[in-house]
Amino acid sequence: MAAVIAAAGLIQPEASATGPSAAPASGPRPATAPEAPAVPAPDPAGVTYPLDCKGFPVAVTATAQGDLDGDGRPETVAAVRCDAGSGTPPHTIYVLAQDKTPGAAPRIVATLLEAGKKQTATDLAVRDGVVTASLLGYSSPQVPRYSPDVKQLAKWRWSGGKFRQELTNSDARSV
Repeated sequence: MAAVIAAAGLIQPEASATGPSAAPASGPRPATAPEAPAVPAPDPAGVTYPLDCKGFPVAVTATAQGDLDGDGRPETVAAVRCDAGSGTPPHTIYVLAQDKTPGAAPRIVATLLEAGKKQTATDLAVRDGVVTASLLGYSSPQVPRYSPDVKQLAKWRWSGGKFRQELTNSDARSV
């Protein structure tokens, strides 16, 4: 039994399990390539959004970041609406990219959801290059604008040089 315990002390775990100091202090360390500097995702505050808010300010209510087109650079997805102060203003969802030119402002490269759809976006996320959001809307003009009764799960994926949308409907009910 003592031999098993002594032998267990000689076994070293993988570097990923213990951090960068997994190699014995007296032995040679493997050469590692220096990490490339991470490219920051575009800052949504640096964009002028093309919304007609009739004098009200524009509000960015949610953001998510990730590499959506596979180029190795992160994009930012921003849910933006007019900050009207009452009611439920609809969202527009934009994709922002950072120009490669140093000091350049981020720019809008795609619109995933138009304000004209009269939907509110919640649960905005990016995972594995796919944008997801819950979209709240209305089943008819008679539904009060403060009480959306339709919920859809929307997914957008970059494919063939553009974003393609996939919707999953929920039953019309108070959300």
